[in-house]
Amino acid sequence: MLRRSESSTRAEELLPRVAEGDKEAFAGVYDAFSGTVMGLACRILRDRAQAEEVTQDVMIEVWRTADRYDPRRGTAKSWVLTLAHRRTVDRVRTAQASKEREQRASALLADRDFDQVSETVLTHDEQRRIYHCLASLARLQRVPLVLAYYQGLTHHEVAEALNTPTGTVKSRMRAGLQQLRACLEGTT
Repeated sequence: MLRRSESSTRAEELLPRVAEGDKEAFAGVYDAFSGTVMGLACRILRDRAQAEEVTQDVMIEVWRTADRYDPRRGTAKSWVLTLAHRRTVDRVRTAQASKEREQRASALLADRDFDQVSETVLTHDEQRRIYHCLASLARLQRVPLVLAYYQGLTHHEVAEALNTPTGTVKSRMRAGLQQLRACLEGTT
């Protein structure tokens, strides 16, 4: 069994072969560094499952980018651990950004003054009750109310449309509104 320093030295010799697509050389590099990468990822992430994912990602990156390793700039171990550190920090930042997005979304939802679905249901229920109560009014009271409240006509315009004196229209509307209120309050 190779000791760590021998393993690292051997890995430096193997990386150029990995760059050429040598799978056996990659197995040697993997054996030399996967445990160290896993340890670094575990210390930063504090989650074994995520650390395992990062380790796999890093080792795949080593396989794909082995041609970028330059022994003049540092050891193979430092190159692999730099890749691992970057990938692990990216994972932490991604998780933090996701958490912050969720917190902002939940704060936006909490700021809403009402439940939109509940409000819609209540509005529809209220409209049904009003239509029911309007339908229960006599035609002489219902028509002026509908013209005024649903068509937006004034008392005078309602009187002209019905060819009825304005005072009579006002009296019928007042009586209709009283009956409508009683119906909506459930006292009729």
